[in-house]
Amino acid sequence: MTITNYFNYYITANTAGKALLVYNKYQQVKRLKAMVRKSDPHLNPPLLANARMGQMLAEQYLKGRYVNGTKKVAWFSSGAPIEILQALGFFLYTPDNHAALCGARKQGARYCEASEEQGYSRDICSYARTDTGCFFAGHTPVGKIPRPDLIVVSNNICQTILHWYQAMGVYYNAPVFLIDTPFLYEDAREYQVDYVRHQLEELIPVAERISGKKLSYKRLKEMVKRGKLSSDLWLEVLYRAKAKPAPISGFDAFILMGPIVALRGEQATIDFYHTVLKEIDTRIEKGIGVVKNEKHRILWDNLPIWHRLSWMSRKLAELGIVVAISNYTYQWSEPARYMGKGEPMEAIARTYLHSLLNRSSGYKLKSMQQMVADFSLEGVLMHSDRSCKPYSLGQIDQGRLLKNELGVPCLILEADHNDERIFSEEQVVTRLQAFAEMLN
Repeated sequence: MTITNYFNYYITANTAGKALLVYNKYQQVKRLKAMVRKSDPHLNPPLLANARMGQMLAEQYLKGRYVNGTKKVAWFSSGAPIEILQALGFFLYTPDNHAALCGARKQGARYCEASEEQGYSRDICSYARTDTGCFFAGHTPVGKIPRPDLIVVSNNICQTILHWYQAMGVYYNAPVFLIDTPFLYEDAREYQVDYVRHQLEELIPVAERISGKKLSYKRLKEMVKRGKLSSDLWLEVLYRAKAKPAPISGFDAFILMGPIVALRGEQATIDFYHTVLKEIDTRIEKGIGVVKNEKHRILWDNLPIWHRLSWMSRKLAELGIVVAISNYTYQWSEPARYMGKGEPMEAIARTYLHSLLNRSSGYKLKSMQQMVADFSLEGVLMHSDRSCKPYSLGQIDQGRLLKNELGVPCLILEADHNDERIFSEEQVVTRLQAFAEMLN
């Protein structure tokens, strides 16, 4: 570590930069509080926790600008087991979250085009095209992405993510370690858990060599414990939407999920979700809902449409519709029940095997049916995501069965989570209005 590295990371990023971000958060909270005084006929003011969440992720990206040469950096896919990496002291970065941030800032299409100009197909996941596009363009909304010393990817989400991370490994000349998770048609069998656990054991010496540290199993157990606690708290946040009117919506959850994806298991994440729960509970006590005139409660299936998040929230609110829960945000909490079972390596293996996208479409249907009952839902909005085929698979049949078995109407909207070019406002408005009439 050079003096310059030390100064940039510990002084510029962790001291001066952090103080500036705290000030920015203070200003954002003031703006959010000022919204209370403004009259909006459909939506109540947003959660103040949104400002703190933005500060947390901004701090992480700021550190990432200066971390190379100070700490070893590990990239990880959002469904990859990070507890081993955390225990070894890696600075962690996930391209999935970065791509979502680009989409939320309405810059997904420009980076997708940069990737397509290099020969990548428009049919590839727009997260992958966005992230690789930032590399080809030579810039990103977060300023600078840390170079990876190790890339860990799990295919429990999809196969595309493996090829995406392998490509980035080539571009950055970094080793890529794959955690292969067998697809589950039911709960994991013991031989499947053993298969994943053995891979985790193989990861340890690789990560130790790159980090220059020896893994402490005491530290590993602590990270598993924290991971479960942060996931349990996140589940409690989502469960608060059972209240009527819903004090938090699926759109709020899309924003607040950032720490559980990128910083799960960190003490800051645990503290943050405690704060979120307090704010939501205050809303419940006062009877404050997200939508002022809540008429209907629905489920959102699939990834959010990041570039139209606020727009979709408002259009639904105008119709008296609140998205009470999303199975996308739920999947970072539900598998955590396995974290408390067995020794750490087994618990990690079992948890990450049970990702929603690593399970059958029948299981996804049962999960949605349970959400309809638990959250008193009247309908399901299915985002048919053009470039996320694994999540969109089976939606027509699932919608038909939800209608036939539970009497719950379903709307399928064609769009894309990050690519703004695949969206028609006129068509969406017309279909939302027709959907609202079905709910009445």
